[in-house]
Amino acid sequence: MKTVSILGCTGSIGCSTVDLLLQDPSSFQTVALVGGKNVKKLAEQAIALNANYAVIADEQFLPELKELLSGHATKVSGGRQAVLEAASIAVDWTMAAITGAVGLEPTMAAVKNGKYVALANKEALVSAGDVMLKAVKKAGATLLPVDSEHNAIFQSMADKQIQSIEKLILTASGGPFRNTSLEDMKKVTLKQALKHPTWTMGAKITIDSASMFNKGLEIIEAARLFDMPEEKIDVLIHPQSIIHSMVQYEDGSMIAQLGAPDMRIPIAHTLAWPHRMCSNVDRLNLTEVAKLEFEAPDEVRFPGLRLSREALRAGKCAPAILSAANEIAVDAFLKEQIGFLDIPQSVEFVMKKLGAPEANSIQEVIYWDQEARRHAEEWIKNRNSM
Repeated sequence: MKTVSILGCTGSIGCSTVDLLLQDPSSFQTVALVGGKNVKKLAEQAIALNANYAVIADEQFLPELKELLSGHATKVSGGRQAVLEAASIAVDWTMAAITGAVGLEPTMAAVKNGKYVALANKEALVSAGDVMLKAVKKAGATLLPVDSEHNAIFQSMADKQIQSIEKLILTASGGPFRNTSLEDMKKVTLKQALKHPTWTMGAKITIDSASMFNKGLEIIEAARLFDMPEEKIDVLIHPQSIIHSMVQYEDGSMIAQLGAPDMRIPIAHTLAWPHRMCSNVDRLNLTEVAKLEFEAPDEVRFPGLRLSREALRAGKCAPAILSAANEIAVDAFLKEQIGFLDIPQSVEFVMKKLGAPEANSIQEVIYWDQEARRHAEEWIKNRNSM
């Protein structure tokens, strides 16, 4: 049996992972489940999977978790230190799906075990790219990309002919505002931004998709994961979300990975890797799809792409600053404190303010992450007082 842990089990990716584990319970032993605040969902998952440990990040929910799991063999704990301890347990495969920079330390703890880490938290690699990759190499760990785009590239590079790659092409749905004018985007509501045309995801990543900041972060992640320079990474709008990404080779070949827009597909690929596993996801029917469309992205209407490329070129802590400032801006938009177009404006302000400072440790990355958050919050406060 393969031993597994899920960091961020109650989120969208975590729930999809649990679904796959329940499809083949005899092949997996769930060691640790780490949830954020959804204590009832965490307890349900722990019981269904007969998990060894259940950890709630928000310690105020620990008494309720203990009550819900009373009479079960699952050991219960809560709080930041408990999360790090759970992430440090050596298992064959860890799903790292804690959203945002808060997932950085748990992901690093899992990496140090030198096993397989399925990376769904793009912010961790974006923010601490050099530091994390050094830790991965030192521990002899293997990062398996879960983002549908990076997983598609990973699959399309199966022959490992990296030196023959001309270009990585990340596809993007374009989100709900693909054809919306810049003037109309000024009036975008939260409800409109949360209505993604093809994917069902958490609130933060849904807003990132609407602003295309998610694709900007994915450019940075692709550069880190595949050791590829920024100029060799393209973005292509593909509204149907059927082709998840492509690799173009010097001989003229272009290899792509296709599938229904269901995150269980890339999760299953990493869960079984280097083999394959059966899943009950819908099969792709190309006759029903009928048409696949493509277009170039507009960096004027979606400046998150431009800002992400600037951060990648600047290097050092610039990507961490970009990611942290974006988290604060998205949170403010979700609370309806700022407008949709204020998101990239606030991020650009913070990037210009802080530049690209050095960071040689996780502690230094976290310091600049916090500085970026502080300046983003200051911008939002000043924006609201105008």
